[in-house]
Amino acid sequence: MSVPTPSVTRTTARSKIDTKTIVSLAMLTAIAYIVMLLSKLMPSVMFLDFDFKDVVICIGGFTFGPMAAAIISILVAFIEMITISTTGIIGFIMNALATCAFCCTASFVYKKLHTKKGAVLGLGLGVVCLVVVMLLWNYLITPLYMTGYTRADVAALLPTLFFPFNLAKGGMNMAATLLLYAPVVTAMRKAGVVPPSQSSQEKKINAGFVLFSLALLATFVLFALVLAGVI
Repeated sequence: MSVPTPSVTRTTARSKIDTKTIVSLAMLTAIAYIVMLLSKLMPSVMFLDFDFKDVVICIGGFTFGPMAAAIISILVAFIEMITISTTGIIGFIMNALATCAFCCTASFVYKKLHTKKGAVLGLGLGVVCLVVVMLLWNYLITPLYMTGYTRADVAALLPTLFFPFNLAKGGMNMAATLLLYAPVVTAMRKAGVVPPSQSSQEKKINAGFVLFSLALLATFVLFALVLAGVI
């Protein structure tokens, strides 16, 4: 009877890990798409929709790295374009850029600083990156597909519409990610679809951290409702 060599064993183990990762990314992509659909039920601000799919994508990025966040972001944006979107390729580009700006930035920082402070810092920088990138791209791209809006009209809306909208959207996704990452990933680890934790800090539930996240979420939800004219 032949005995598997160490190299064969390592190759088999690597293949199993890669397959498991692909399955996990596919699952996160499907969940992010469903969350995007459900987010359409929320109040919008003019032609801008609040979207919580970034929470799912950030969880994927925190778990598998910033490249995984980019892959899921592009896949979900593409599926949205060919199913329900009315803005075509331009909407796809804007959608993918917004999600990548937030999720890839947050995931990159968290990969370098794998702690709760790293998560807060990464998500905070993700919000900043989202706001800055979308201010620039809305100024450049929005006049190309929004009928009746000149570049001067869009420039006038940057501080009054696009800035507060993206700040509220990013803030809500930041707070929701802080709240959901640990329990969701713990459940995924128990199901065997996520690799073991790299940090013992993730296993600790800090009441102060949860309260901070809840307060942050409540603040930005209230801000979003004001922007949408609900209150």
